[in-house]
Amino acid sequence: MLWSAATLPAHALTDADAHAMAAGDAETRIEAITRAVTAAVEKADDRTAAFLQAMADDAVKTTADRAIVMKDDKGTDPVTGLEVKVPDDAEDVVNNNLMRSELEVALAALQLGSADNKVRGDAVNALLKAPSEARLPLIEKALAAEKDAAIRARLALARSASLLGSEDAAKRLAAAKALAESKTPDTKLLLNERLSEEQDAAVKKQLEASIKSIDEGLVWGERLGQAFTGISLGSILLLVALGLAITYGLMGVINMAHGELMMIGAYATYVMQTVFQRYLPESAFGWYLVAAIPVSFLASALVGAALERSVIRFLYGRPLETLLATWGISLVLMQAVRTLFGAQNVGVENPAWMSGGIELLPNLMLPWNRVLIIVFAALVLAGMAFLIGKTRLGLFVRGVTQNRPIASCMGVNTARIDTYAFALGSGIAGLAGCALSQIGNVGPDLGQSYIVDSFMVVVVGGVGQLAGTVYAALGLGILNKLFEGWAGAVLAKIAVLVLIIVFIQKRPQGIFAMKGRSAEA
Repeated sequence: MLWSAATLPAHALTDADAHAMAAGDAETRIEAITRAVTAAVEKADDRTAAFLQAMADDAVKTTADRAIVMKDDKGTDPVTGLEVKVPDDAEDVVNNNLMRSELEVALAALQLGSADNKVRGDAVNALLKAPSEARLPLIEKALAAEKDAAIRARLALARSASLLGSEDAAKRLAAAKALAESKTPDTKLLLNERLSEEQDAAVKKQLEASIKSIDEGLVWGERLGQAFTGISLGSILLLVALGLAITYGLMGVINMAHGELMMIGAYATYVMQTVFQRYLPESAFGWYLVAAIPVSFLASALVGAALERSVIRFLYGRPLETLLATWGISLVLMQAVRTLFGAQNVGVENPAWMSGGIELLPNLMLPWNRVLIIVFAALVLAGMAFLIGKTRLGLFVRGVTQNRPIASCMGVNTARIDTYAFALGSGIAGLAGCALSQIGNVGPDLGQSYIVDSFMVVVVGGVGQLAGTVYAALGLGILNKLFEGWAGAVLAKIAVLVLIIVFIQKRPQGIFAMKGRSAEA
């Protein structure tokens, strides 16, 4: 325990202390807990920590004059640790949310003397979230013993935060000045709470100045957070639009069922998750997403190939009929999914290695699932660029797209290439669905949320241009998030749509126009 002496730790906890912490109103209990924790730190008392943990676990009963720790239906004296008889009139200790929060902070405070830097750091963070002037002796003692510079800085902030509620205006003023150096959202929240209660004019002025200083320090985190969110949204749009760049950009097919092909990939991911949960060991669950990537690609590619061979092949060169037919197919696919999986959304869990994130700034956390989706989109883009630009299949696709009659005269089976290209575009839509399943629920209407945006990405980027698709996806994603910060989600969508209309009016060929005789024909 904390700052233990060479001898065995003394037991500072008394029956009166234990009863005061367990019985009475919340304010009285909190005062008793604070006194007990302070005494426990001074005397390296291990019984206090055990009793507080028992209260947090709802394993304490009280009588008129004592508290009893319960374990396996047997009573234990919290001071001596000996078994005692539980009276019939003993009542369970009830902890509301305030008491649970106080118990959590008290248990954290007892870890301030831990040899582990992480444990001490977590304890200081807990104290910062619930500052109290009554805990100043604990913090001062911890400051005197602390060697780690980072933890000392946090302890100093905890001391200032605790003084913020002092009865002495001079102490509150000094605390407000000191807290201005902490550029964190939690500190800003503490200052705002104090500002709403402050009566002293000088302290109030300093609180406002400190809040302004913190806002100036947090602004870059907010800007970078918006940029990251925009890139994240852009990478999702890129994944969705890459498949459409083939089926619409290269083949000229207006496929209104593209969103449903993406939905199939998401449900394929859900199926793989279910298979891993039911038939494989729990330790293997984290690998379900790796297995879901090829499965989602193949599932959507096969559906896309069947769609092309059964319907699309008869409608090349007839855009209106293609649009209506694929819209009808999208309704059929949605109803089929509702029949198989139900109309409600299904949840797809993130593997453990996708949980958490990277904390770059106090107000900037990059979630791993978003970071990995950006990386995944870049890998899919690189693979698709290699396939189209460097492989035999890509050569045939480009040849058929640029001049179908000549490609046929050169011995290319154009019907087979059409099927392969459509299956490839559909498979990439399935990969987009696999990625989307990691940031939201999977439902029958999943594809409807992205089909319009993906068409806008392809049109703005330039029909048939992969580079344009990348620029358009990232640009629209960042623009959308910037506008959301200023005007809200609905007005941001409207503003982006207006900008796209103006852009297409000025440059109908998109960011990158097709060049060559085929484009001029």
